[in-house]
Amino acid sequence: MDAGPRIAIDAMGGDTGPAVVIAGIERARRKDSSLHFLLYGDEKLIRAELKTHPKLKPAVTVCHTPESIASTEKPSQAIRRAKTTSMGVAIAAVKDGQADAAVSGGNTGALMAMAKLALRTMPGIDRPALAALLPTLGDQDCVMLDLGANTECDAQNLVQFAVMGSAYARTVLSISKPRVKLLNIGTEELKGTDELKEAAALLREADYLPLRFDGFVEGDQLSRGNLDVVVTDGFSGNIALKTAEGTARFVTDLLRRAFKSSLRSKAGFALSKPALNLLKVHLDPNNHNGAVFLGLNGLIVKSHGGANAKGVANAIAVAASMVRNDITRKIGDDLDNFRAHAFNEAAQ
Repeated sequence: MDAGPRIAIDAMGGDTGPAVVIAGIERARRKDSSLHFLLYGDEKLIRAELKTHPKLKPAVTVCHTPESIASTEKPSQAIRRAKTTSMGVAIAAVKDGQADAAVSGGNTGALMAMAKLALRTMPGIDRPALAALLPTLGDQDCVMLDLGANTECDAQNLVQFAVMGSAYARTVLSISKPRVKLLNIGTEELKGTDELKEAAALLREADYLPLRFDGFVEGDQLSRGNLDVVVTDGFSGNIALKTAEGTARFVTDLLRRAFKSSLRSKAGFALSKPALNLLKVHLDPNNHNGAVFLGLNGLIVKSHGGANAKGVANAIAVAASMVRNDITRKIGDDLDNFRAHAFNEAAQ
């Protein structure tokens, strides 16, 4: 069997430490036995957890790091400890070629800062973006970026995000020409900021790219399934993501409360349990866990800090898929194409 992707894991990242991370690794390897893992963190704690997962032994290399990054730590402080922390050394493994990708459930700001400093942005990319899949009512999920890496973006940033997001959609959703929309306060061409209008104009003219620009979309339409990629700045994107997650929890809790309100409601719950289980699967964030930092010279996947073993396994699967589909090269090719056309138009 050919060697599969080598995934560097920040074993100390997340809310619960190595226990859930290692359980997630075992779950991921049950689905993909070709994976190999480099685990970074407190060796004593990691090996104690590995004793309960003996089947992982041939697939895991443990690398001791004396420190870890706290969830409350400022990125500027974290950068200074990159060489001694589980997060920093896992990123360095990608930079040095020891690993094909890194996964961490730790501090998002610290992960972004360390990854950008160590790996640098790709040629043609001003700022990396955080992208993830969102559930929809359509046949498949949609890609959304940026989800918090950049609070302010100009038109060129948004166009770059569109290029990266469409490459991601082609990889994970197997869509040859993804439908791309810009998040806005209305669908009319005259609405929105100057940056959004300029980005829309640039994307309309870029018909040579492997994407289809479909204009603007409002927040209430993100889950309808009539788009493949939604592009926005990190400020709006993070608010939209957190609002969607909060709404999912609200609906779930409201249904749970309603079904407990009376004996008749409990009987109704028993009858509707299959449908409710389907709803639970669709809304469970662990089924969509694994956001990718796009635009770096290396693959970094952010797992949710509170993810369970299934969520960790899903983040690992995202990382492995990105490696196998060579998404960094795809983004680079699309950016080269975009820059070449822009240069030719400017020269005319």
